[in-house]
Amino acid sequence: MDPAEVTHGCCFRVDPAPNFSCMNGKRLRQSATPADPVSKVLGDDNLLIEILLLIGYPTTLVRAALVCKRWLCHASDPAFLCRFRKLHPPHLLGFYVDSGKFCNSSCFMPMLPNPPEFNSIIRSASSILDACSNTRKIILDCCNGNVFMNTFKNNIGEPGSENIVLSLLCPERGMVVIPPYPQHKLQDGYFCTFSELFFKECGNDLSYFYVWMEYSKERTKSTVHMYMLQDGVWCVHASATTQLPCLPQELNRLLVGNKIYMASTQSEILVLDLTALSSSTFQLPQGLVISDRRTMLSSADDDSGMYLIHLDELQLCIWLHTGDNCLLVDTICLREMCAKWRMPDHTHEVWMKQVGRNAEFVFLEMGPCLLYLDIKCRMLYKVYERTSEIQWLGFIRPFMMIWPPTFPALKDDPARKRRKVEDQRSVSCI
Repeated sequence: MDPAEVTHGCCFRVDPAPNFSCMNGKRLRQSATPADPVSKVLGDDNLLIEILLLIGYPTTLVRAALVCKRWLCHASDPAFLCRFRKLHPPHLLGFYVDSGKFCNSSCFMPMLPNPPEFNSIIRSASSILDACSNTRKIILDCCNGNVFMNTFKNNIGEPGSENIVLSLLCPERGMVVIPPYPQHKLQDGYFCTFSELFFKECGNDLSYFYVWMEYSKERTKSTVHMYMLQDGVWCVHASATTQLPCLPQELNRLLVGNKIYMASTQSEILVLDLTALSSSTFQLPQGLVISDRRTMLSSADDDSGMYLIHLDELQLCIWLHTGDNCLLVDTICLREMCAKWRMPDHTHEVWMKQVGRNAEFVFLEMGPCLLYLDIKCRMLYKVYERTSEIQWLGFIRPFMMIWPPTFPALKDDPARKRRKVEDQRSVSCI
């Protein structure tokens, strides 16, 4: 192939395979192929796909895609990526943790061991906290390689503090400074219950939504106001009013697709549809009661629904909610796992600190220890421990390898142009 067909300035081998089809049915041009065993193997599309599936990391997959246009076509095919994702879930690179209740700062803890090819990414994740040493930094959220932080001198929210977003794994996005949140005027007889910033990925860009919820003093209804950041300005996007019998319970709020999930009562989840501008609720499984630090939500991998994870003493239960169904998909007894990390002559309760996307892992707090539970492998590790200087364990923000991987774009690629139009439409219809 002509190296000029790829926008990245890399060198490529000429495709040795003659006129093969990609998974999406496209035909590639024919070239002369010597009759040797390597060509016979790599020239078979089915075998090549199985070989590419054995690549362990998205970064290596991107490098393999640079070999030629045919390999790029296979590696970037949605059907292939779906299979690759199931075999190799996005890697947890590390996590940010508040380093003290009165220190007002975060620190980065890498997950060990990590493969050497992740070293530069891990250094970048840690170095953003070292820059601008005269300011403190609190990591507020992490989303697919994007780090949302607040910088300040003494206290969060003080004059001169800034909310910024850095895309460590997509540096071409640059740094985004989030303007001050809109000052919303409360309705008479209402008070604010929560406000929160949400991210939504749209192709290679990020969209930002600020949600403000107010609750009537008569405790009969609640109104949600949503703003969208457009060209650096917060614009009113929608408002929705719903009936709530009581104040929302303590539960992590979750944006999945175009829906926001949050607790409405101890046994109900409120769903705000940002497209239809409507709200609805659904009941939790019978007997399940939302409890602070024992119940959390996790988004499903394909944005089709969400997982509800509940810790009852030392038993972890995971439900998957899609449509009108809520199905128990996993149950894990932690008694024997936690016994390994218990301190002699001490009994510590176990609390949930954070959950991973697709319910793939859970961070647990037990006494001075922060534990990491790999749900798929059924393995529990100690990843952090409080010290005499740090007596308080704050919020945990997992930092994951980006998914899906970013492949080099072909010039004049109709599929690329079509995806860009679809991404623009998806933002406009929210």
